[in-house]
Amino acid sequence: MYGENPEVGITLNADKYYIMKEIKYKPIGTIHSPFKKPEGIPIQSIAAKDIGGKVEIFPEYTEGLKDLEGFSHIILIYHFHLARKASLNVKPFMDEQIRGVFSTRSPSRPNPIGISIVRLVKIEGNILHIRDVDIVDGTPLLDIKPYVPEFDVRKVDSIGWLEKNVHKLPVSKDDGRFVR
Repeated sequence: MYGENPEVGITLNADKYYIMKEIKYKPIGTIHSPFKKPEGIPIQSIAAKDIGGKVEIFPEYTEGLKDLEGFSHIILIYHFHLARKASLNVKPFMDEQIRGVFSTRSPSRPNPIGISIVRLVKIEGNILHIRDVDIVDGTPLLDIKPYVPEFDVRKVDSIGWLEKNVHKLPVSKDDGRFVR
């Protein structure tokens, strides 16, 4: 039984893998920061040291914050709502050469999903006070996960083309090249 099932938006291929045509997510909150536009934002949270912000969790998701306060850092997964249409080849912030989008952290991607590891300062009701924010104000939040170094940090052998450019991170800022 191959073919399409338009009611659920999937296709079953010959190898019996379900191929989804579209995935929809609903924001669980909004990220607030001092950055009103992308231009000038540090391009990674490690370079946004001590920049404060807040995450407003929508009331229906507040119960899910239980036990999160015990973590010093969290991973924010969000939608790059201001990113321009995706291109499979981009000029990344710390390089002059055109690169394949999947070898970059460009916000203009086929699925404009961002991740940032931020410091969790405190939780007051449905508001998370955070530091090390590299996210534009008003960004829709998709999910939160606790950051656990034993789960998330690995020794790597190579960081590809970034080997020769990673030293530029502390001074690199968003210049607006990926904004609609």
